[in-house]
Amino acid sequence: MPATGEPPNPNNFATTDTMNSNVPMPSPAERPYSSTTVEAVARLATKRDALMAELGKAIVGQREVVENVLLTIFCGGHALIIGVPGLAKTLLVRSLGRVLDLQFSRIQFTPDLMPSDITGTDILEEDHETGRRRQVFLPGPVFANLVLADEINRTPPKTQAAMLQVMQEREVTVGTKTYAMPTPFHVFATQNPIEQEGTYVLPEAQADRFMFSIQTTYPTHAEEERVVRTTTGTDVAELKPVLTGNEIVDIQKLVRAMPVSDEVIRYAVQLVSKTRPEDPAAPQYVKDYVRWGASPRASQYLILGAKARAAVAGKLCADYEGVRSVARQVLRHRVMANFNARAQKVGVAELIEKILKETAA
Repeated sequence: MPATGEPPNPNNFATTDTMNSNVPMPSPAERPYSSTTVEAVARLATKRDALMAELGKAIVGQREVVENVLLTIFCGGHALIIGVPGLAKTLLVRSLGRVLDLQFSRIQFTPDLMPSDITGTDILEEDHETGRRRQVFLPGPVFANLVLADEINRTPPKTQAAMLQVMQEREVTVGTKTYAMPTPFHVFATQNPIEQEGTYVLPEAQADRFMFSIQTTYPTHAEEERVVRTTTGTDVAELKPVLTGNEIVDIQKLVRAMPVSDEVIRYAVQLVSKTRPEDPAAPQYVKDYVRWGASPRASQYLILGAKARAAVAGKLCADYEGVRSVARQVLRHRVMANFNARAQKVGVAELIEKILKETAA
């Protein structure tokens, strides 16, 4: 596999003084930046541009979607990609595995899929020399660096639950043994928002594991013409690796080491708390239309996303704008509207926009 538990190369992206995410970070004004750290941030911005250009060979348009997918990778998270069929969701994740030089695995979720079809199972293997049998673990398709959970809502909650442990703890328990996932490890799931026959609602605990909910949209006329022109001929885009697994791990450590002020953290927590109807700070429309608000994991992902935004932009600390730029992706699948909202045709996206507009930085 492309990446293992080897120590990261300090000449790539991270430095020895920024790798330990447990060390309290000083405020941006107080942090002494080394030239190596500044160079690492600049190098990341260059690599991000190279990734965008390489993915552009296979993916026409969808720039915002691609940017959010790369942010998910840089943060070490998982993402749920929602869109109607034919918008290159699967192609994007497959192409991502190629440009990142990662081991890719696709799981097609169907109603008859079993948990062991995802995680793997123990089998009896016979030694041809001794004739003795032994129990051997046969890994499932989830043992890869980049896992595509295609149409994840087409399998019952029993099977979807097989992804809970692996997405949170990055390990799988089968019987009495626990097996670790390779590093890096990311899950990208796709979902069709229109067709409901033969589908199952994604459990809240499962949805909360995804850092981002990324919405894909129809291309413009010019983009669609380019799609038709490039996909109905004989030319096939050849994608070249831009980053290795070990480099991705170093980037993730660099992102986590980005400093953030107490004021920005307070702003992120304030945004999330306003989505909870029982919170005293929640506006009246949230109390009227929201059943459940976002969990503290949303606050964590707002800050982590803001750090990644700052890093790819060449900044040296996370800021308010970074928090706002990822708020929709972080909150839209964590805020649950109530019956009153559905009756009044008030959508979650509309509520999030009002919260962002009314919450001053």
